[in-house]
Amino acid sequence: MGEQPILNQNPASVDPNLKVRTMQQNRPGRNSRLIDVDLTLVITIAVLLVFGLLMVYSASWNFGVINNLDPGYILGRQVIWVLVGLVIAFTLSFFDYHRFQPFTVPMIIAVVLMLLAVLILGNTRFGSSRTLIGGSIQPSELAKLATIIYLSFWLYSKRDHLNDFSLGLFPMAIILGIISGFILLQPDLSATLTVVFLGGLLFYLADGDFKQILLVILVIFIIGWILITISETGRTRITSYISGLQNPENASYHVQRAIEAFVRGGWFGSGIGNSATKFTGLPVPWTDSIFAVIGEETGLVGATFVLVLYLILLWRGMDIANHAPDLLGKLLASGITIWIILEAIINMGVLVNLFPFAGNALPLISAGGSNLITTMIAIGILLNISKQGNNKSKTKGSINNAVVDMRWRDGRGRVPRTRRPESHL
Repeated sequence: MGEQPILNQNPASVDPNLKVRTMQQNRPGRNSRLIDVDLTLVITIAVLLVFGLLMVYSASWNFGVINNLDPGYILGRQVIWVLVGLVIAFTLSFFDYHRFQPFTVPMIIAVVLMLLAVLILGNTRFGSSRTLIGGSIQPSELAKLATIIYLSFWLYSKRDHLNDFSLGLFPMAIILGIISGFILLQPDLSATLTVVFLGGLLFYLADGDFKQILLVILVIFIIGWILITISETGRTRITSYISGLQNPENASYHVQRAIEAFVRGGWFGSGIGNSATKFTGLPVPWTDSIFAVIGEETGLVGATFVLVLYLILLWRGMDIANHAPDLLGKLLASGITIWIILEAIINMGVLVNLFPFAGNALPLISAGGSNLITTMIAIGILLNISKQGNNKSKTKGSINNAVVDMRWRDGRGRVPRTRRPESHL
């Protein structure tokens, strides 16, 4: 019998190392053939959510008892938000992020109208008006994600004209000015600066002109200084922050209690449910101050564990951005990832007086529907970018594997070419 045709041969029978190489190529991870999404990111998000539910209950059960409510009242609400968020994230992971384009303008208009409604109909809390419908909706949280989505599409569509000031930076500054201006009037200084920072970051990632990028940085600095100067809240927070740096006993009451919680926690904490500061005046321990409860009940070890989880999220998010199918995916993934990490850094840093006080939630852990749902929407978009990046890699990999499979015949290092008849010219 003649030699068996190459396409009917089992490559593994020719080269026993092929099976090992195939298993390595198909290992779980970014290019996994078994799972399209980033498995490490999914596990990290799941751990943050589960740990968050545990700490929300630990930080809030006494609130229910004091107010004649079920001890699990706040936990029950948070579980509902988590379930809703998971459904949204799962659904959006299958929704092609390119298809958001028709919704970007209506979305940003709706957000602006909601920010305007806050100024007229908003619920006042701690001297600020930031929420609607009894405090259940916080439009400034939606505004951060809406800014990322809208500017990503806008910058992607203007990518050939970004270095033209009249078509690039100037229109973007108007967009950011309208959104941040309404947020400033609430007032919410940290959200205002976050929106402006994200806009400058996306402009940089879109490969804007370096001189214009320096101008953006200068504008952000000037805006921040003006906000602090004209705002009584800003001046008070900066004064407390500087005093706290000089002597922790002069920091704001909120920061003092948070630092007390970390000191009580030590290395290994007092145990889940055994926080003392949540009983003795730590403000809103299940939302803005939940990291202080984590530090007291799980110690420096537990706080470091949370920090590592966010670092993993940063790593996977930026890797997804790096392998995104196009510039739009890169902008969305980068903006979403850095926004989530920035929120976490601000929340944790404020409670140990590294930054001036800001009312940021700890993403995926703090109780509250607006921040959690908004974050889960962002996670769903990030997962879809991951899937599309993986599918693109798999397509390239399939072509490469087909070429490799054709090289196994007779152990040759390349595919034999058909010999051309010699030319007699």
